[in-house]
Amino acid sequence: MKIDSLNKLAWRKFKKNKLAFFSLLYLLFCLFISVFAVPFLPDNTPMANNMNIELATLPPLSKITFLKIPKSKNPESSYISSFFLGKELNYDKIAISSYQKLDKGIIFSPYASKIEKVFYGKYYIDKQIFFLGTDKYGRDLLSRLVYATRISFAIGFISVFISLILGLILGLTAGYYRGIVDDIIMWFVNVMWSIPTLMLVIAITLALGKGFWQVFVAVGLTMWVEVARIVRGQVLLIRELEFVQAANILGLKESRVIFKHILPNISGPIIVISAINFAAAILIEAGLSFLGVGAQPPMPSWGSMIKDHYAFIVMQKEYLAILPGLAIMFSVLSFTLLGNGLRDAFDVKE
Repeated sequence: MKIDSLNKLAWRKFKKNKLAFFSLLYLLFCLFISVFAVPFLPDNTPMANNMNIELATLPPLSKITFLKIPKSKNPESSYISSFFLGKELNYDKIAISSYQKLDKGIIFSPYASKIEKVFYGKYYIDKQIFFLGTDKYGRDLLSRLVYATRISFAIGFISVFISLILGLILGLTAGYYRGIVDDIIMWFVNVMWSIPTLMLVIAITLALGKGFWQVFVAVGLTMWVEVARIVRGQVLLIRELEFVQAANILGLKESRVIFKHILPNISGPIIVISAINFAAAILIEAGLSFLGVGAQPPMPSWGSMIKDHYAFIVMQKEYLAILPGLAIMFSVLSFTLLGNGLRDAFDVKE
């Protein structure tokens, strides 16, 4: 049976698994929202970092009136940059509790203040709804959650990519050549396997320095071990099959045997471990950010959002920590169900 036919059969089996299929739809929806929703967010500034301390910890569905005063010089940014990364405000944004229009100005009272101020010039009045409320710095919580979704998914994608590259190279090499090459590689794999994952990630992060890109590398360098072990086991099994033996007898190059005959036939387990590693990457990144060695402020992260607000659980504002916690839980659960569904779909015994 051709590989295309096997993939089609696996896809039909996968669609019958409702939990796995809906998990895939949920993850695709989250990915779409995190990439394309920035221009439509209540706070579409870079990293959703527009602070209004006077609006700290507002409850969900709070409606606030803002006075917008245009700046004399607009910040420069390209359309693509503004669409995907957000744009700086071209006006000063002041939360107000009341106002009275004048012929060429306005009398207003800043939010939570009874002092009246007067402004003459061009201005705009706007009302904004904070659908999920604000964090302790007065930033829109919904916008921060969407940005944090992008951060978590980006770290997951790049970390899984790094782990796949390292795991495939070492696993294919160990499984195909066997002998002393296999012994050396598996010794190194076992040494890495024996080190606790979180400790290794923290050590790599501290060695490389705190930052966004350092987290990519640190997480990716800790997840390749599982990939290498699974790939090696699959290669050891497949290299003894008749079609691989025939390719060797015909004198085909080793690289062609590996990449044209072996690798396509182990794609199923690789896809499954990638989904599981994606969930692990999200958990590790959240843990690093909670400990303060992951994504650094003002970059939003689910872990750092929990760290900033877990004390509010006893102040009847528990949603500030629960919402990012739920985002982590649903994402990890979805990737786990997706991995289980892919495992069952590629299981030829069923």
